[in-house]
Amino acid sequence: YSNFIDDLRVYVRGGTGGMGYPNLGGEGGRGGDVWFVARESTTLKSIREKYPQKRFVAGTGANSSVKALKGEKGRDCEVHVPLGISVLDDDGKQIGELNAAGERFLAARGGLGGSLATNFLPCKGQRRTVHLDLKLIADVGLVGFPNAGKSSLLSKISHAKPEIANYAFTTTQPELGKIMYKDYKQISVADLPGLIEGAHANKGMGHKFLKHVERTKQLLLVVDISGFQLSFKTPFRTAFETILLLTKELELYKEELVTKPALLAINKMDLPCAKENLDKLMTQLENPQDFLHLLEEEIIPANTLEFRDVIPISTYTGEGIEELKTCLRKSIDEQAEQVNEEYRKKKLLLLQTSK
Repeated sequence: YSNFIDDLRVYVRGGTGGMGYPNLGGEGGRGGDVWFVARESTTLKSIREKYPQKRFVAGTGANSSVKALKGEKGRDCEVHVPLGISVLDDDGKQIGELNAAGERFLAARGGLGGSLATNFLPCKGQRRTVHLDLKLIADVGLVGFPNAGKSSLLSKISHAKPEIANYAFTTTQPELGKIMYKDYKQISVADLPGLIEGAHANKGMGHKFLKHVERTKQLLLVVDISGFQLSFKTPFRTAFETILLLTKELELYKEELVTKPALLAINKMDLPCAKENLDKLMTQLENPQDFLHLLEEEIIPANTLEFRDVIPISTYTGEGIEELKTCLRKSIDEQAEQVNEEYRKKKLLLLQTSK
């Protein structure tokens, strides 16, 4: 996880105010403020490299003088941060959020300048340590156990070049790719580190993975048709059990994740017996309640995911890849239209109530 940083602890301090001028009742300038400003193509890693001390201090306000009874405000300090940042205080409480380019958050306010009210003595600026917590913003988040083929899928449907190898934890840091369509529409896809059983309890990469799912608009579960086994010490899971376990991990971390629109990609359809396994899986997905009594209670989620589409694919042969891209586009467009419709209804309701 070393090359990708999704949490950074920084010190911020507002500028001290300027001195007042007692003889003429002059007022010192206010200290500068420290602002976090959301900018595209900025990373927490670049902030750490550019400011290794991780200290951001605003300028001091100008003193009052005979020439200028009202001192000038100190210089503000602007820190450019990536989109998708949550600002947390040292107790872990969220105090701000920056999701769109240009959004600003006041991290530390400058101190007041010296005046009659302060006996012409300046005040110090606000100072504190804050955490910049990054959650990736993407249209689609790939969710699956290690070695399900998420990285291979991302390389097939986008221009991203994630590391691909035949061992469990290939993806050790999130990868972002973009699907480009003929009409120039783009859909961003995030390949996230593989879950393991117990991820909600922070096993494996646990919360480092799951927090990135929060801001994706839709989920794309990628499942190996032949099943999954992390190691010889862990139980073998069929494709159906894998889907239930992934749902359970998402649900235990944050219940709202299970309400996101979801699609299911059944990978490795080029393997022997894949067709038979797919027929069996489709029967299980049509009536999941009929098969739950055969499984251990701890892997059964309270709510099963409703998949908009189930697409059999093979990242090895390319089977189903174009169909998957079409289904993703359709699903994203439908969700956007639904959001727009809800927005129009709210506006209409506001107009009617105002009249």
